Amino acid sequence: MKSNYERNRFKIKYLIASIVLLIGSIVFTWVQHGELTWENCDIILLFVLFLVVIYFVTYKSLNQVYSEVENISEMMTEMMEGKDELTEEQYMEGAVGVLYSNFYKLIGILKESQNREKNEKIFLRDIISDISHQLKTPLASLNVFVDLLLEDKVQDEVQRKKILREAENQLTRMEWMVLSMLKLARIEAGAIQFEKKKVPLQPLLMQAVEGVQFLVKNREQSLQVICDENVEMLCDGDWLTEAIINLLKNASDYSGEGKRIWIEVEDSNVYTRIYVKDEGVGISEQEIPNIFKRFYRVHQEVNPNSVGIGLSLTKSIIEGMGGSIRVRSQEGEYTWFIITFVR
Repeated sequence: MKSNYERNRFKIKYLIASIVLLIGSIVFTWVQHGELTWENCDIILLFVLFLVVIYFVTYKSLNQVYSEVENISEMMTEMMEGKDELTEEQYMEGAVGVLYSNFYKLIGILKESQNREKNEKIFLRDIISDISHQLKTPLASLNVFVDLLLEDKVQDEVQRKKILREAENQLTRMEWMVLSMLKLARIEAGAIQFEKKKVPLQPLLMQAVEGVQFLVKNREQSLQVICDENVEMLCDGDWLTEAIINLLKNASDYSGEGKRIWIEVEDSNVYTRIYVKDEGVGISEQEIPNIFKRFYRVHQEVNPNSVGIGLSLTKSIIEGMGGSIRVRSQEGEYTWFIITFVR
């Protein structure tokens, strides 16, 4: 928005200063010569011409500065009104150039903040939608089980225990899903700061193995860790342990009884790489791009109680610590999850 307030103030101040200087010059000339003659008037006229030239030169410079400030003000107004596209940044020297530069930096920061806020809202909306959708089935099952037991529709004791066990499975599934979703939401929202420090890798992997030992023994599977005891890695040990446990649970769920699961570590001057390998059902090539999506399950018939969020949580943990994870698999033969941390 254009405003002539500063321009008019300049005109008034310059006019007052010019009149004072002009009167001063007339008085000075009269005192020096005792009278005003045409020769003396020529000097005064030259002085008036000089003041006029100075006025136009100064006014032009100030007007240019005021115009640039007004231009920035208009762009600010457009931005506040929600206009996405602004004029290209104008690179100039001097204070106005610095003002333009800082203004565009401010725009960049504000847009980044707006995009982050928008993405957080979308993420929160999706999280709530996913949780509500995934809770419908177990809640419906629990309602059916409770109705059957309350109304004494199941008289056989064996069937009653079977229903109770299934209800327990559904509750466990719901608890795991909600806790995992909360962890995932905190990680992706940046609410969790990973405390990375150099830790021995072998004890960390053994701790992860202990977390799934009961599950593996029940399925008569073998679980082995191949890692040099001198290998150290910069990471958050607790969170990496949880990520490895998720991968081991996945490997156990999708491997048959008596199958082999193992963790292998490759260490070099460039990177540390952790392989979680199994001899399970494998993943088809077209399914691989989707396995890290929330609630995506490749073989639903293998483990119907699976929530389908463990791999998504693992990916967020690994990437949150600066690593990467990928999968290599052959359907019906094996699956390798490969975690890489570049030094």
